[in-house]
Amino acid sequence: MSNLELDSSVMRFYGETVNEDSRLRVSADGRMELVRTQELLRRFMPPAPARVLDVGGATGVHAEWLVKDGYEVTLVDPVPRHVESASAVCAAVLGDARDLREPDGSFDVVQLLGPLYHLPDPADRAKALSEACRVVKPGGLVAAAAINRYASLFEHVTYAHLHKERIHDSVSKILETATYDGVGGFTVSYFHRAEELVAELVTAGLTGVQVFGIEGPAWSLVKAAEQQPGEGPTDDLIASALAAARMAEPYPELLAASSHLLAVGTAPA
Repeated sequence: MSNLELDSSVMRFYGETVNEDSRLRVSADGRMELVRTQELLRRFMPPAPARVLDVGGATGVHAEWLVKDGYEVTLVDPVPRHVESASAVCAAVLGDARDLREPDGSFDVVQLLGPLYHLPDPADRAKALSEACRVVKPGGLVAAAAINRYASLFEHVTYAHLHKERIHDSVSKILETATYDGVGGFTVSYFHRAEELVAELVTAGLTGVQVFGIEGPAWSLVKAAEQQPGEGPTDDLIASALAAARMAEPYPELLAASSHLLAVGTAPA
């Protein structure tokens, strides 16, 4: 385990408060995130069997489908509860994205589907991406997820409380600073613009970088339907929102409406 430390709010949130496994399997927007992350990664993954390092892989939600697809997965996460759960799915160890213990050039794919948005210091994000580039093989794939800068604006409309002063002020601060202090409801966080995420991967040395809106521009409609009284979003609404995400891919101006972003790049050969 690295001697680096994460903000206490991150460890408390994932270690005691939230069940990340349930978020991606139960909530409507979480299920959309999972489906779209799968289909986007499968588009770029090398054929199985290939070695995948799942950095910040939480309870192994993504590792599970990768293993089923035939990949050899090793998961690294700083939260003991996550590592314990993930160990039932794949090899799982405690570790920090900024100081990986894996050897140079030892994985065909390195994915960071969480670490970047819990590292508000740009130097820490650069370290995490540098470490990903170090342990991936020449010509290998690096994939990194981020929370969109504007996600909180859309999300708090779905809860029907953005007009309330406390929430309004909190979201306004996120929009202005790209950071959240972790005082309540979530952890210390950083929120990317799409072009900023691309620039961070390019600066790390990756080539051919592309960025995608994971849930697309209609995710908040699905989440709003889930928050309102009644049976929640229909299968047709979710299917339509997923179709919108796919249709939006050629139009970079729509990236700002997605909840999460996924950037992929190739390590120099």
